[in-house]
Amino acid sequence: MKILILQDDFPPQTFGGAGRSTFDLAKGLQGAGHQVFVITACPKKADEGSVDYQGLKVFRIYTNFHKRWRAYLSLYNPQTVKKVKEIIVEMNPDIIHANNIHSYLSYYCFKIAKKLKKPVFFTARDVMTFNYDKLATKKYLEKFDYRTNWWDHLKQAKKGYNPLRNILIKNYLKYVDKIFAVSHALKDALSQNGIKNVEVNYTGIDVDDWSISSEKVEEFKKKHNLQGKKVIFFGGRISGLKGITQINQAVNAIKKELPEIVLLTAGEKGIGWLGGDELKAAYACADVVVVPSVCFDSFPRSNLEAMASRKPVIATKYGGSPEIVVDGVTGYIVNPLNVDELVAKLSDLLKNPKKAKEFGERGYQRVKEQFSLEKQIKEILKYYENI
Repeated sequence: MKILILQDDFPPQTFGGAGRSTFDLAKGLQGAGHQVFVITACPKKADEGSVDYQGLKVFRIYTNFHKRWRAYLSLYNPQTVKKVKEIIVEMNPDIIHANNIHSYLSYYCFKIAKKLKKPVFFTARDVMTFNYDKLATKKYLEKFDYRTNWWDHLKQAKKGYNPLRNILIKNYLKYVDKIFAVSHALKDALSQNGIKNVEVNYTGIDVDDWSISSEKVEEFKKKHNLQGKKVIFFGGRISGLKGITQINQAVNAIKKELPEIVLLTAGEKGIGWLGGDELKAAYACADVVVVPSVCFDSFPRSNLEAMASRKPVIATKYGGSPEIVVDGVTGYIVNPLNVDELVAKLSDLLKNPKKAKEFGERGYQRVKEQFSLEKQIKEILKYYENI
């Protein structure tokens, strides 16, 4: 089959979780013997055009606008939709599979694809199909009530609020043959907001791709002065909703007893976004990986990467993490708003390296059996072939 994938951001221009997961999806489908192309967006005119990236033909479409207009241009972006249509006509794919297109490529692409009589699939990787921002209030987190309303949206979007946004998104989703949610938690959130026709398809990871030589790990340790340290690795975006405040508080508390610990962060304000061997080395030198989101986090990729690297994970109870990390077996599930709990679980694994190693090995087996890229691809292909 000839498969065309749509994704707002894509490596190497970005190494965010959604972009990396979509890249893995594309490579997995290619590895299964299919011809795969990618359409993505780029904020610089000079980067526009088609390029080859690790064997994939990637079409980059220039688009740039103030975020205030996202609630409008995410529905129909005149900078991108015409070019998307031209590429679809030129490539004539058998399948179109959209991922995150809610910022730049726009939901109108579903209608374009269906008008051209193409089977359309959509992987929802976050809550943006029904919300303007992360779900982070007590109503959402503690009561598992994910229903949003216009007042929630107005408070989130402020001057960028578009009263027709969610109505039109639901209308565009009618052109999709099947929606995939990356976790049962996200499927439930979509359902509570009136979005049906959803099946769960977990993000997969190529476990074999996460091995790295000891020489490269040592180089990374020297570069970042990590020798002789106990390393807590936080690989998410440096933001309040990702729990950076809570992890900093926990680390400061633990340092009173374990002064040799260090927090390694890979966001914009840490050592910078990492990809390839540098990211693998960061996981390899970690004693514990922490994923402490204080918002609904649909399916944090860091959990999979840590487990593929044989590392124990301390992850948030909010969102999809409890579907990946088995509490007390491959790591711990915590309420990150309870910093004392976070301190206790981190201290336990830092003081008990044997337990940490056992958790890491169990996590490795779990991700290999339950969250492999091969398994994800097989499940998706069944849907492709039945359309």
